[in-house]
Amino acid sequence: MSVDVVMFFALLFVAAAIAGATAFVIFWPLALVHLRDRHPEVKARLGDGAFLKPDALWWLFSGRYRQVRDPQFTGLATPARVALTVIVFALILAGLLWLLSIAVSP
Repeated sequence: MSVDVVMFFALLFVAAAIAGATAFVIFWPLALVHLRDRHPEVKARLGDGAFLKPDALWWLFSGRYRQVRDPQFTGLATPARVALTVIVFALILAGLLWLLSIAVSP
């Protein structure tokens, strides 16, 4: 496989990460506003500035948001979790392909 093909696929993974980031910035703030309005105890546990707070992101990524028994909230948090997962894995795969392109380059 040539370096150009490897870098092309790495760029596709970066594009997937950008698409995931777009979905994330749509759904995660909506989910946080829903928590603020209807579940203040959960919002207090996550703290202020939860949008990029590592504890809040891990809470979302690990699926612990499902403990909140509110179908409207999980309807917003699930796409945010999928988007976060896409971002993480796409960037990891893009990085691995970039390292592969360095290893196989002449």
